[in-house]
Amino acid sequence: MASKPSMLDSIRESRVAGLFGGRKAAAQDAAIAAAALRSDRFRQEREGDWKRLEGIVSRIERGRMRSMSDEDLLALPVLYRTVASSLSIARETSLDAATLGYLDGLVQRGWFQVYGPRQSLGTWFARFLGGGWSQAVRGLGIDLVVAFAVMVAGTIAGWLLVAGDPQWYYALFPYGDGDPRVPGASAAVLHGTLFGNAQQDGMSAFAAYLFSHNAQISILAFALGFAFGIPSLMLLIQNTATLGAMLWLYHGQGQLYDLVGWLSVHGTTELYAILLAGGAGLHVGRAMAFPGELSVVEAAGQAGRRAATVMAGVVLMLVIAAMLEGFARQLIDNTPGRLLVGGSMLVFWCAYFFAFRRDPGAAA
Repeated sequence: MASKPSMLDSIRESRVAGLFGGRKAAAQDAAIAAAALRSDRFRQEREGDWKRLEGIVSRIERGRMRSMSDEDLLALPVLYRTVASSLSIARETSLDAATLGYLDGLVQRGWFQVYGPRQSLGTWFARFLGGGWSQAVRGLGIDLVVAFAVMVAGTIAGWLLVAGDPQWYYALFPYGDGDPRVPGASAAVLHGTLFGNAQQDGMSAFAAYLFSHNAQISILAFALGFAFGIPSLMLLIQNTATLGAMLWLYHGQGQLYDLVGWLSVHGTTELYAILLAGGAGLHVGRAMAFPGELSVVEAAGQAGRRAATVMAGVVLMLVIAAMLEGFARQLIDNTPGRLLVGGSMLVFWCAYFFAFRRDPGAAA
């Protein structure tokens, strides 16, 4: 039978446990002190570069780059790489959280100044309007010509279809209940839809429909360009066939001249936007189908960047068309005045895209 431990044995065991526990606590304190010392030495050896980079970045962020010396500007990328290296070492050696947080924030700020965007939104917009947009449009090249030819062909096809069988009009034209613009309508009725109705809800609703419809066509014509441009061409044909059907209807009652004036106020801008969107979609599709010496991904990326610039301008054109549609067309109630506005917009867009060849970098 085992004997109970004596009081002396208990005291001896407690002293041994205290001895080893004290040694363990002392070892932990020593490790903490060593880590703190290592962190302090790490900071002291490199803090000069950190502070200099922080000062340079802070001045750039405050918009004082012009007052900086050439030496500081040249040192910026070198200091950034040095601090990035310090951050990597600090992470591997598990330095204190405060040092890691400071370095991480400084590296992010430095990266933005070294590799981030070089211009503000205002500067980008000035470059965009100052030649970047028109240059991208000219870069579409043959795709723009093909899109224009398809739109003309679609208009002619729509005209010929309804001329051969007026029932095609109901398939092509999105008329609503009570809409007077149908085959068989008299000249007086059709004339009444074009003049003296600035306050009528019917034509305002139709104008809103035209804008939303053309905006959808523009976006889809571009977005579906990745399918080798085929859906883009089909959308252009479908949209302009509707235009051809409407032209045929008004021509039959001798109202074609007035209809063209009514459409031209906003139509020259809207149809131009659709043309650019279709050309942009076809540009992407053609690049994917015929990448040349580039890979398909590289060719699509290059064409996509140019097409995206064009589409940014298409959005602007649609906004301008909406303003013309909402104000100018309603306020001008005569065909010559409408043609003057529409023709002026057409000349402006053609001149801007093809005669305005300023280097976009000059607008920075």
